[in-house]
Amino acid sequence: MVGKVIALLVLIVALAAGGIVWFDYLHLIDARTVLAPVYGLFGREGRSQPRAGPDELINLDAERFAIRLEAVDMRARELDTQERDIDFRWVQLEQAAQELEERQRSLEDWENSLRAVALDADNRDRNVEQNARYLSGMPPAAAVGIISEMDDQYIVDVFRMTEQIARAEGSLSLVSVWLSMMDPSRAAEVQRRMVSNP
Repeated sequence: MVGKVIALLVLIVALAAGGIVWFDYLHLIDARTVLAPVYGLFGREGRSQPRAGPDELINLDAERFAIRLEAVDMRARELDTQERDIDFRWVQLEQAAQELEERQRSLEDWENSLRAVALDADNRDRNVEQNARYLSGMPPAAAVGIISEMDDQYIVDVFRMTEQIARAEGSLSLVSVWLSMMDPSRAAEVQRRMVSNP
């Protein structure tokens, strides 16, 4: 019998404490001062408005206003956190944009250098073609005298261009005549280069 009485008393005390906490949560009573140690155990603040005097009524408007202020402060903290995240992401995006601009500049520089190389090669081809036409229009002895002063690789380029022009125009190439009139060792070196670099 005594055990039942104790159990019922414990149940009544638990229900009363739960009711007080619930009514305090609904802001029907102000029990935060009394329950401050209990709230502290759960990491909550014990009181949100000043203690009411014995003859004062609880100001529900002030309590609601304090709750709204708490919500506004929490929202402001969330917005500050979001703003920091946005600033961090903005910095990352700016860095990525700078890297892309640098890559774009390097690609443009590379493209310009390739164009310059292609233009140089095109100019060289035109010069070689013009020289081949000049040499083909000269007497063979005079042409061989000029050819003998040229670099071996340039001679190879001129001979190849002369052969291309002759094939395109359907005429005979003077390359064999020039080779026969050149110094034999030099002519052999030029022919070796023509064979090794087709």
